[in-house]
Amino acid sequence: MRILIANDDGYLAPGIAALVRACEGLGTVEVIAPEQNASGTSNSLTLHRPLSVYTASNGYRYVNGTPSDCVHLALTGLLDYKPDLVLSGINNGANMGDDTLYSGTVAAATEGYLFGVPSIAFSQVEKGWGHLDAAAAVARALVQDVIAGGLDRPFLLSVNIPNRADAAALPRRITRLGRRHASEATIQQRSPRGEMIYWIGPAGAEREAGEGTDFHATGNGAVSITPLQVDLTEHATLDDWRQRLQTAGRP
Repeated sequence: MRILIANDDGYLAPGIAALVRACEGLGTVEVIAPEQNASGTSNSLTLHRPLSVYTASNGYRYVNGTPSDCVHLALTGLLDYKPDLVLSGINNGANMGDDTLYSGTVAAATEGYLFGVPSIAFSQVEKGWGHLDAAAAVARALVQDVIAGGLDRPFLLSVNIPNRADAAALPRRITRLGRRHASEATIQQRSPRGEMIYWIGPAGAEREAGEGTDFHATGNGAVSITPLQVDLTEHATLDDWRQRLQTAGRP
């Protein structure tokens, strides 16, 4: 079993070290992670400059790029093999609902999935790394179960784990993504030079958080496991758009 691990909090983050420890004994582990925190970078690839890869004293390799860069480089040249599993995290904070689209943690796993590798993103619900060892125990158990069930096809899972000492004993729930309200207002400030600067505001409140969603599961003491897909096509409206906009070819 060959496992590639990445994240978006950077190669020095406690979460990735915990995930590596959680995978001990499950197979050969390779770490290729961002040099710095790259939260919120989504699936972006660095195309305007070359990337550099370095090796830390603990053997982790790190890239001066995004989470997607890390996995992309790994699967297109850095590794001389195709891993059996790509893992990302453990993230410092939740990746649920609409936030999943922005998440660098989920993006790293998505990149693995796009290359045909089964991939899982792990996140803790609250920031601060509280009860990280318990979250790592959840990750290990889930990885073991996934391996036991077979890795014969690619899949993409986003797992959110409550920050609780008993996280490993919590039930697991297969969920769908919830929704949030729009983000809070942009924060405007003056720089020391008098220039106006802007900070993206905090995420909005939960909007759709009913039973079956990731928000509901974690809010009620369960581990949320959401199967994701990459196809953004709105299949239900294809026929409507064909009628409204599609035209026959012109001679």
